[in-house]
Amino acid sequence: MAAQPYVLVLFYSRHNKTAKMAEQIARGVETVSGIVAMLRTVPAISATTEAVAPAVPDEGAVYCSKDDLRHCSGLVMGSPTRFGNMAAPLKYFLDGTSDLWVSGALVDKPAGVFTATGSLHGGQESTLLTMAVPLLHHGMVITGLPYTHSALSETQTGGTPYGASHWSGGQGEHDLSKDEITLCRAQGERVARLALKLQLPS
Repeated sequence: MAAQPYVLVLFYSRHNKTAKMAEQIARGVETVSGIVAMLRTVPAISATTEAVAPAVPDEGAVYCSKDDLRHCSGLVMGSPTRFGNMAAPLKYFLDGTSDLWVSGALVDKPAGVFTATGSLHGGQESTLLTMAVPLLHHGMVITGLPYTHSALSETQTGGTPYGASHWSGGQGEHDLSKDEITLCRAQGERVARLALKLQLPS
């Protein structure tokens, strides 16, 4: 019997805001029958060559392996914004996936992206767009959030058609807003539905 298909919710979170978004996206995935969510993170990286993180985190999601990525039916990937781009730990992980690119392991699988920023106009959209670029190179089918979700037009915090986003505030003082939660869950649900429709026969 084949293993149950899953959407990989892969993220890096420095101050727990992106992690909270990932949890809401996973809830959205889990509303779709026949598929589950797999939450995974990546370790922080250091300017030195010494390992600085334990093999298994003390709390939260476990670290992602390339096999977790290889065997997913869909992917939703998130990062805090770093100068309008994804954080280095997530980029470092993706830079190590050339073998998956060569084999075409991710071709035709749906993918979405999400982010959190300290300031309202702190590069959310550029981060989401640039995060999508390596996934396009992998041949993934990029999905966003359609404007049929009224929260996109009503939000006064985060939320974009390119993917879910969150305005955390300069000191991380903002919790996820109602609209941000709605859009996170909608993104998870959409990728899950598309993953089942696009799933290749085994």
